[in-house]
Amino acid sequence: MNKMIMGHDERFALIIWMKHSYKVMFLLPLEQWIIQKRRDFHRYPELSFNEHMTQKRIISSLKEFGLESSSIAGTGVVADITGNGPGPCIAIRSDTDALPIQEEATAHNSEYISCHKGIMHACGHDGHMAIVLGVARLLFERRYEFPGKVRLIFQPAEEQYPGGASKVIDDGGLTGVDAIIGLHIFGDVGLGNVRFCPGPFMASSNDFNIRVTGKGGHVSTPEYCINPIEMAADLISRSRLESARKVDPSRHVFGFGTVTGGTRSNIIPDEVHVSGSFRTFDEMDTATIENVLDTILISVMEEYTREDIAGVPSYELDVLHGYPVLVNDPGFTAAASRLLKQSFMNVDDNASPIFGSEDFAHYLRQVPGMFLFLGTRNPEKDMTENNHSSSFDIDEAVLIQGVQILSSIALDFLKKPGEYIR
Repeated sequence: MNKMIMGHDERFALIIWMKHSYKVMFLLPLEQWIIQKRRDFHRYPELSFNEHMTQKRIISSLKEFGLESSSIAGTGVVADITGNGPGPCIAIRSDTDALPIQEEATAHNSEYISCHKGIMHACGHDGHMAIVLGVARLLFERRYEFPGKVRLIFQPAEEQYPGGASKVIDDGGLTGVDAIIGLHIFGDVGLGNVRFCPGPFMASSNDFNIRVTGKGGHVSTPEYCINPIEMAADLISRSRLESARKVDPSRHVFGFGTVTGGTRSNIIPDEVHVSGSFRTFDEMDTATIENVLDTILISVMEEYTREDIAGVPSYELDVLHGYPVLVNDPGFTAAASRLLKQSFMNVDDNASPIFGSEDFAHYLRQVPGMFLFLGTRNPEKDMTENNHSSSFDIDEAVLIQGVQILSSIALDFLKKPGEYIR
């Protein structure tokens, strides 16, 4: 297979890839089709667990070329493409939800700017849906050329905990699945660049809420009070330092997001509420940081305890463990890397993990597979905004590349599963 630089040259690259002219007639309309699908999804975004019209559009789009589907996880969609004989099953996943962001008009989005006030596809999920629909159409056309089965999962609610992935799993979405793949469009990665790595690739997300209770009173008589604001301040300064001492700073991020308490400047409150978040690439590091918080809180309580004031100080610590660490299967990732490097320039198979989190991690805890990033940043078109920006947009040239990436991996896996799973 010839080396290809995907970007403005995708059509030529796909002609090389497919090799047969009768396939080219199919692929050129496919590119236009997925761009139109992406724009349809972008115009009508829906929030997590409310993707009702999105679900209908996906089902209708699959029916356009004869593929039946069914609902899953409430507002999700699942469909199977059965090949020419027995074999393994690989799942391909897209997320479907949008974000509560008011989209800004730009020089590019006049034809497809969001029609839903305060809701926007600001994280590329519209592109993900279009890509996986394109994969579905392409592989359905080629279903007599491969053994086994391809399962397409259009998953709701990636953006909102507890997320849709766990619901897909609970509904049997991975039953009979041997491997799974997915991708994410990224605005801070150069157009057409592919990034992934074996092992931990995205961090776990962990939120904490703390209530610190002291004894309130007038600020002029601190001798009769235990000030929870001062305790919270000690907690904040010490926990940042201690977490960095206990866990290598390159392996975690830790920060406070809110501090609330008090009503007036001359009144010491009875309690203060503090919240924050930390992210790690390892469950042991997660446990270590949680223990750091608890240990420091105990120490602060001891330091502020007074014999003449009973019952306080005290604290409550609640840690919410969100999405787990996303771990790409090393064997699967190595095989996919070999394949992609034959077809694409700018494949980084040893990319640095990021502290963002993704509920695709739940799937990779059940079956082997991989998750990768696909860049859409294009300064020539003034498309340089990062994900979650109110003016985020994608260079639609990247969509057909996404189709090829996922289709290539799926077909190669179905024909040579032993190279991916050992």
